[in-house]
Amino acid sequence: MAPEFSKPLAARPTSIPGVVLYDLPIHGDNRGWFKENWQRSKMSALGLPDFGPVQNNISFNEKAGTTRGIHAEPWDKFISVATGRIFGAWVDLREGPSFGTVFTAEMGPDTAIFIPRGVGNAFQTLEDNTAYTYLVNDHWSAGAQGQYTFLNLADETAAIRWPIPLEQAELSDKDKAHPRLGDVVPMAPKKILVLGADGQLGKALRAEYDGDPRVEFASRADFDLTDPASFADRNWKDYTAVINAAAYTAVDAAETPEGRAAAWAINAQAAARLARAAVEHRLTLVQVSSDYVFDGTAQVHVEGEPVSPLGVYGQSKAAGDAAVFTVPAHYIVRTSWVIGEGSNFVKTMASLAARGIAPSVVDDQIGRLTFAEDLAAGIRHLLETGAPYGTYNLTNTGPAVSWAEIAREVFRLCGAAPESVTGVSTAEYFAGKDGVAPRPLLSTLDLGKLEGTGFVPAEAVKRLESYLQRLGEDS
Repeated sequence: MAPEFSKPLAARPTSIPGVVLYDLPIHGDNRGWFKENWQRSKMSALGLPDFGPVQNNISFNEKAGTTRGIHAEPWDKFISVATGRIFGAWVDLREGPSFGTVFTAEMGPDTAIFIPRGVGNAFQTLEDNTAYTYLVNDHWSAGAQGQYTFLNLADETAAIRWPIPLEQAELSDKDKAHPRLGDVVPMAPKKILVLGADGQLGKALRAEYDGDPRVEFASRADFDLTDPASFADRNWKDYTAVINAAAYTAVDAAETPEGRAAAWAINAQAAARLARAAVEHRLTLVQVSSDYVFDGTAQVHVEGEPVSPLGVYGQSKAAGDAAVFTVPAHYIVRTSWVIGEGSNFVKTMASLAARGIAPSVVDDQIGRLTFAEDLAAGIRHLLETGAPYGTYNLTNTGPAVSWAEIAREVFRLCGAAPESVTGVSTAEYFAGKDGVAPRPLLSTLDLGKLEGTGFVPAEAVKRLESYLQRLGEDS
């Protein structure tokens, strides 16, 4: 059957999520025909993910009735017919509610189909000398077959209506022996890898994703960001996204020779290695940034403000952000004054209040607290909603306040006298002390872009109340 000429390029969604059938323009005359089988910019404009193909395979089938499949491979495929005609059958073999969903279609040179990882692919040739082509985004190897998921061509549940009955078709012995749907182990989805899983944010991410098998957590013992071997030994094909919750945050220690090296190794060099892995393996990379990338002269910091870090910590974070910015699929989540499980300012003030100590606290550094639970929830929101990639500010909401005002509120909530907290300037507080890092005085981050995605963090004062209540219950 001759292909249909001059049909416009079009996408047709199917019953299987992520599987899309494409009409391809064919240009022909008395000599034959020509088509653009794969055209990245045009396909992307139609919504096909830029899945990064690396290998092109062709299956030649001499006789009509040749039947192959059903195989679900651990990579994405763009499938078309070079010559001849086929009856295609696809079965969703991924974990999830669409497991077992079937889609079938006849295809010739004027159609193509995108099959995501984990969807079983099969076809039966309807003409002699049919060539079936695969454009895939991972390199085939004999070892990769161990990651396949198979379904029997004659499965009664899928109930595929093969144009040529299977008993009359040409099948391989292996395909005849594949399991029925009830015995198929679904292909598990790719995972999210959380690095720095034992820090304040890492622990909050553990709580946020508690019980979710799609998320893997790695502490420094599991993945040392300063060791290149950690990157080389990781099978990045198993992941779809990486959340980098690890950081060197000892602001003052970063000004020492040892601390400077450590800050740059973790905050900058490790971020650059992660960025390279993300680009090479088409991962989404989430990088947690800091208000310290600014000099603190703007009343409110927006995402597009040029960075101007004052000290080593801020400089190393800004360098890491610059590396991550090169990743096509990235979220740089800029935050400030993080409070979570572990040592932090609020816990220190609560302890002083309980012991009747009257502290001096700086009153000219202005910003908002960020509770780790909201930071974790915001990161999850960006990933799960598919928010546009880029930089987002994320803190709790409410008025911008000073550290001294926060300390007084902690004292009040703990039943101590707020007036026992004395406000002092940053210069006064650090007078006579060596090795002190410069700090941005104004750290308020604009939240409009984040809120535009549908995520509005809780008010800082409400989170402070519940946090102190939990502290009291645990003490």
